[in-house]
Amino acid sequence: MSLSPTLPEPSLRMKPARRWLAGTAIGAALAAGCAWAVTAVIDVPDPVTLAVLAVVEPSAVGTWFPSRVVQAPAQASALPFRPRPILDRVDWKGRAVPLATMLEATHTNAFLVVQDNVVVHEWHRRGTGPATLFPSWSVAKSVVSLLVGSAVARGKLSETDRVSDLLPELRSAAVFGKITVRNLLDMTSGLAVPENYDPRHPLTGTAGMYLTRDITAFVRDHAQLAFKPGSEGRYRSIDTEVLGLILARVEGKPLADLLSERIWKPMGAQAEATWNLDRTGGVEKAFCCINATARDFARLGLLVADQGRAGGTRIVPARWIERIATPARRTVDGWQYSAQWWHAPGGDDDDISAIGVYGQYVYVNRSTGTVIVKLSDHGAEQDERETLAVMQAIATDLDAGRTRAGGEPGRP
Repeated sequence: MSLSPTLPEPSLRMKPARRWLAGTAIGAALAAGCAWAVTAVIDVPDPVTLAVLAVVEPSAVGTWFPSRVVQAPAQASALPFRPRPILDRVDWKGRAVPLATMLEATHTNAFLVVQDNVVVHEWHRRGTGPATLFPSWSVAKSVVSLLVGSAVARGKLSETDRVSDLLPELRSAAVFGKITVRNLLDMTSGLAVPENYDPRHPLTGTAGMYLTRDITAFVRDHAQLAFKPGSEGRYRSIDTEVLGLILARVEGKPLADLLSERIWKPMGAQAEATWNLDRTGGVEKAFCCINATARDFARLGLLVADQGRAGGTRIVPARWIERIATPARRTVDGWQYSAQWWHAPGGDDDDISAIGVYGQYVYVNRSTGTVIVKLSDHGAEQDERETLAVMQAIATDLDAGRTRAGGEPGRP
């Protein structure tokens, strides 16, 4: 999710009259003062930050918000790079085009293909590289799911727990007493906070939650239902944010620390990540905004591909990986979905993805042992089906190549 309002370019025409100039200066000062006052009252970032967020690429926003560090281990796990050919022509918009053309058309910043724990293809846009931290956007939702799975396995949480019992300070038991952890996981809560990315309404719905400096108050103040919890699936970032608040409560520590302890260090991340907060020292934006390297996003995918293991160590319970891989009862906006992970159209239960707005993907094909990471500055929710189809084709071709080389399909 994001906020990308388009602000008009300033245009000043010089006038000779001093009185006019003085009036203009005073008016500008008053307007600026009002802008700062208004942002303070509604508790969102200051006007300068808002102006920057309006014009920078989505990949550059991470440093404009406070964040908490996700500590990495002293030594990264091995992720060798042994390049080999991958599918060089793909179907795109009804034509067969070079893969590079598709990547350029979708404003790609990083593209990694991993098979059997080996990087077989790695590309970074000029000006970025293996050490660059890229924002996850809603890929973070799928990471939150892995943390929930860990909490469930350790008895800290149950899918049948009700939000009002876990977070009584949200007050509205009439709403949160009807919503379970399972509803939140599968996007069936019914919470009426629209998934808004319209730049003309930057304080509405998810855009408002992205900008607020008090996420807990935002959730408390938006305790309204659009439909009965569990009756339908509708993608809502607030569902993940409530999950984040629950995790921090039952685990007794911030999400960034929890991520470091439960996943980042055990899986052998190569670099510290950051997780953006609503304010300095505040609450993580659980629905978005983990900033990490492309290779560490790939490690997350490999963790899922290997049934929750990394380097032979169990990190996420195998039962939770199966929970993710089994479509929930309700589709979400027409797509199969389960526990904050998407099931690609045309794929099977071994074909799952973490997807973020503006073209962020961690694609996992368990049957072929393939993980593909694509990090981009593309349209809000643009070309998602077509992009996943390309990834499916690459995974299928890699598996076929392994078969031609004498191995078994789906096996190293």
